[in-house]
Amino acid sequence: QVQLVESGGGLVQAGGSLRLSCAASGRTFSSYVMGWIRQAPGKEREFVAGVSRSGGPTYYADSVKGRFTISRDNSKNTVYLQMDSLRPEDTAVYYCAATNIGGLTPTPGRYDYWGQGTQVTVSS
Repeated sequence: QVQLVESGGGLVQAGGSLRLSCAASGRTFSSYVMGWIRQAPGKEREFVAGVSRSGGPTYYADSVKGRFTISRDNSKNTVYLQMDSLRPEDTAVYYCAATNIGGLTPTPGRYDYWGQGTQVTVSS
């Protein structure tokens, strides 16, 4: 089992940047596929980005492609989400999630472990 704690959210103007971090407990972090999923008020959860166990292959939602970058540091048990060129529609609670079953996936329901979430608000 892995426990996840997100940080780095906040209020930023449109066009600005934020970097989210997710620290994981345990000694088997490298066995987990990691993802970032967001949920805006009144909307369903939306996959944002995922990274493979090795940190090589990544996958992005079309809505963030070219603006967001996911990365991981297995030596620090941490996954990051660099968010640039932020837009008001990026406003949401951002969750870090993990699964050790299967490969990289854009399906939120396939992730078994979730953090508590961090709020990102982008003002226009």
